Amino acid sequence: MKATQYYPVLMTDAVSETAQFYCRNFRFRPMFESDWYVHLQSTEDAAVNLAILDGSHSTIPEAGRGRANGVILNFEVEDVDAEYERAKAADLPIRLALRDEPFGQRHFITSDPNGVLIDVIRPIPPSAEFLDQFDEAALPRN
Repeated sequence: MKATQYYPVLMTDAVSETAQFYCRNFRFRPMFESDWYVHLQSTEDAAVNLAILDGSHSTIPEAGRGRANGVILNFEVEDVDAEYERAKAADLPIRLALRDEPFGQRHFITSDPNGVLIDVIRPIPPSAEFLDQFDEAALPRN
């Protein structure tokens, strides 16, 4: 299979509210809008997309209907410290305060109106303990 695009689709009972949250706080814009589905695209990188879908819509098999659960969205950014300050200023819920992790991340976690966790990350060099677990091509170049 040759994929031409990949993006997560979050199921919710609050399509408009959720789409507005990502537009307001994560610089997305709607590329398609209906009352049951909104396709969002980053205003900074057209390859970054996210969709919001009414979890009870008839296009979803009945057994799969519901809400997003057990999902963490990762956004890698250039300046995680600035994004952390921006998130606090916007009164986003801070689920995990900004910190450095020995496995190679400086990050914080917030959440959307559905409780979906959003991990905002800047890769940093890992500690010696984790260095051997990385493929050379995956190491951050800081």
